[in-house]
Amino acid sequence: MLNKLRPALGRVLTPIGQTVARTGVSPNAITVIGTVGVLAGALGFFPRGEFFWGTMVITAFVLFDMLDGAVARVTGKISRWGAFLDSTMDRVADAAIFSGLMIGLYRDGQDVLAAVALYCLVSGVVVSYAKARAEGLGYTCDVGIAERAERLIVVLVAAGFDGLGVPFILAAALWALAVLSTITVGQRFATVRAQAMAEPAAEAAPQVEPKTRPGKPQGGTGAAGRAKPRAERRA
Repeated sequence: MLNKLRPALGRVLTPIGQTVARTGVSPNAITVIGTVGVLAGALGFFPRGEFFWGTMVITAFVLFDMLDGAVARVTGKISRWGAFLDSTMDRVADAAIFSGLMIGLYRDGQDVLAAVALYCLVSGVVVSYAKARAEGLGYTCDVGIAERAERLIVVLVAAGFDGLGVPFILAAALWALAVLSTITVGQRFATVRAQAMAEPAAEAAPQVEPKTRPGKPQGGTGAAGRAKPRAERRA
């Protein structure tokens, strides 16, 4: 849903990307630094129940990580390797955030909510994989009410307020994410299936006649001899 804001966000980030590009930092370095920062915040603070400070650290590095695309555009260093690295590091960061929450909740005795956080982690992976696999097969899959941006905003805002002592907000957010992620998976399955069903039926591959040895024609000669193999193939 928030993907519709990407053009406007790109216009805001481009001037910042130009400034960062002058420092000589590469887009791939920004991606790696951003991911390492998210890992530090998620696995260094969340498991200890320090949700507010963990959220602050994660948010800072998530915003920093958003600059990799802007720097790549202004420097002309856009590459398939960079796209692969960025997508893969996003999955690592997401796993760290929900794993940290799960450990922190489990240590706090909230076993059910920890299980919900685990479900959000798994369903989020499925949401991302469904899109990647669909695009790899040539389908479009830009649908879903809970894509990565929405999931991060909901979980980080909730975790931050929970760290400030607001009751029930993290529980409500995780349960809502579990439901919304499940719906998103269903939306992507339905979208890809509709495209697959709309494709024309694949024609049967023609069968190749066996090669004949020189000087040894099959089925005799003439029209009768040439018709015999076709009759055999239809049998």
